[in-house]
Amino acid sequence: MVFKSRLVMAFSISALFIVSGCATVTRGSNDMLQIVSQPAGAQVKTSNGYSCDNTPCELKIPRRSKFVVTISKAGCQTQQVKVTNELAEGGAAGMAGNVLIGGVIGIGVDAATGATQNLEPNPVMVNLRCR
Repeated sequence: MVFKSRLVMAFSISALFIVSGCATVTRGSNDMLQIVSQPAGAQVKTSNGYSCDNTPCELKIPRRSKFVVTISKAGCQTQQVKVTNELAEGGAAGMAGNVLIGGVIGIGVDAATGATQNLEPNPVMVNLRCR
């Protein structure tokens, strides 16, 4: 009987740790930011150190980031777009799962990783003014 009680206790504790950070598990802490320019083929640099050589492109960036995207192309006026984060529907559902299950640890994990957030705007779309 003691063995069965310990087994149930160990299973319960394991289950709590598995569901901790529901949004982190289901959504991950990174988001794919799409950058599209008209005309295509522009260079992209972000204020947090990411880049790509030709638009359209995608960058894997932490969901809790706030940064500026600079899009440039020879013969065109450079444009900048501010990207921030906001609470996502899927992130809110993951956080609700933490609250219902009692995962205080999960709430902290999701908050720390930004898993409840989405980058906004996404996609980043610009029309470059070219000569």
